[in-house]
Amino acid sequence: MDKSLIRNFSIIAHIDHGKSTLADRLMLSTGAIDERKFHNQVLDDMDLERERGITIKASAVRLKYRANDGKEYILNLIDTPGHVDFTYEVEKSLRACEGALLVVDASQGVESQTIGNYYLAIDSNLEMIPVVNKIDIANIDMNIVKTELKEIFSFKEEDTIFVSAKEGIGIEDVLEKIVEFIPHPEGNDEDPTQALIFDSKYDTYKGVVIYIRVMNGVLRNGMRIKMMNLDKEVTIEEVGVFSPEAQKVKELTSGEVGYITCNIRDPHEVHVGDTITDSKNPCKKPLDGYRRLKPLVFAGVYPENPAEFMNLREALEKLNLNDPSFVYEPESSQSFGHGFRCGFLGLLHMEIVQERLQREYNLNLILTTPNVSYRITKRNKEVIEIESPAQLPDLAEIAQIEEPYLSVSVFTPVSTMDAVMEMAKRKRAVYQESLYVSDRMKIIFDVPLSEVIVDFNDLVKSATRGYGSIDYEFKGYMVTQVLKLDILINEKICDAFSCLVHKDHSYEKGLNLVSKLKDLIPRQLFEIKIQATCSGRILSSAKVKSVGKNVTAKCYGGDITRKRKLWEKQKEGKKRLKQVGRVEIPQEAFLAVLKI
Repeated sequence: MDKSLIRNFSIIAHIDHGKSTLADRLMLSTGAIDERKFHNQVLDDMDLERERGITIKASAVRLKYRANDGKEYILNLIDTPGHVDFTYEVEKSLRACEGALLVVDASQGVESQTIGNYYLAIDSNLEMIPVVNKIDIANIDMNIVKTELKEIFSFKEEDTIFVSAKEGIGIEDVLEKIVEFIPHPEGNDEDPTQALIFDSKYDTYKGVVIYIRVMNGVLRNGMRIKMMNLDKEVTIEEVGVFSPEAQKVKELTSGEVGYITCNIRDPHEVHVGDTITDSKNPCKKPLDGYRRLKPLVFAGVYPENPAEFMNLREALEKLNLNDPSFVYEPESSQSFGHGFRCGFLGLLHMEIVQERLQREYNLNLILTTPNVSYRITKRNKEVIEIESPAQLPDLAEIAQIEEPYLSVSVFTPVSTMDAVMEMAKRKRAVYQESLYVSDRMKIIFDVPLSEVIVDFNDLVKSATRGYGSIDYEFKGYMVTQVLKLDILINEKICDAFSCLVHKDHSYEKGLNLVSKLKDLIPRQLFEIKIQATCSGRILSSAKVKSVGKNVTAKCYGGDITRKRKLWEKQKEGKKRLKQVGRVEIPQEAFLAVLKI
């Protein structure tokens, strides 16, 4: 295929700036879908994506466009997520492209993830086309957006395209600009085959479907190929493209984006970032893969019914194939039995994985309190990383504990800057610098990851009355004072509620946990004592009274000793029950603890 007629591009933007709507319009304008089949978020094929109105997975689609010069071009579009937790999806997609549309909401202007994704595209050496979306909204000041694009990114006004994806205004200009401005792919069909795996998913009938970008050479049906990192050989059973439904083709040549299937049933046999080559005539070296992402948030995932453990393992394997940014390993708990310790990129990422496991694989799950990874230096100079409170060594062995910090950029209107500063102070943030960006402030803090993962974004939105946004990246580890907080129920440690907390917040957290559990644990036939302990000290204590039973109801008159005997007997019974009775803790209690 003529390389000069191919354009590979991605759409990047801050969350809710209109990437998916623009992708819908481009497909409609090029005839990839017709008016009858058209609906909002065509590429967001997960129920979860439609319900939440966000993109979770990057999607690839091939469009055919006849430009004003009379030639027909093949446009390979990759729509990407906008939320900071899914930056890895954006990074993977950009490696398969030569250019990107940087979409900015006309009413919101440049936001934190706009800048974050811009620099990801720059790192991948992509050509960028600025697109200002939602110009149909009334009372917007277009001059502010133009100024921000000029000051922050140095874009010229004549290079900027103004569109309304919802109304279909300016879509033709976008397509012409893509053809004119984004370079065609390099590569040679005669060279040894070299293709990058940039995504994959599991199909019940076809096995693993591998999304690829061919850099050099050709991929054909029946061809014997080799995955270079795993050193595994397989035969191609189907070659195709998405337009937007899967469509078989005879071959994919250099510069093209599509998919292959090889009847691979084991998800572990495909790695995102691996290089595919011809087994008979292999290329000399593999392509640069993707950087390995380190999970930031860890939580235990257990099946409600222990018999579903193997189903959970299988579901995690298939989901990990589709989303390699989360990791898992087996672990066991006294409270829940066998399960997995999972690592996620953030709290939204954790929520999405949990919902996908429950919906797509029909699993009922229990998730433990999320926590972060700490680095511990022992007195014998040994350095270890711990991801759960159970792994914390004895305090006498520890020389120092370090916790992960993020560099957090907060975009805020100048009027709400003080409220953001005050909120950040409560979250143990260390102020670094602040910059004026047009009519707003960009404030940079170093914040402990444990303070960011739960509600930092919500607090920024509240402090800035909805106008603020955040972007963050991992900075490193800093020395801290962390203690293990245990919850005792009838003097037995309930490991599901154990967590690592900063010394200054231990009392407050312990009090909150005990108060919440006191309200949520149902009354039993015996008294339940709930305690929060830290370093051997009891920080907070509460009791759930036993269910009352009037054992003397049938005693009418007579000597008081009759009643006393029955009360003593009842007291002994409750004492024995307290020793052997098992406290049933409802699922709501675990969910409520997650929110503290």
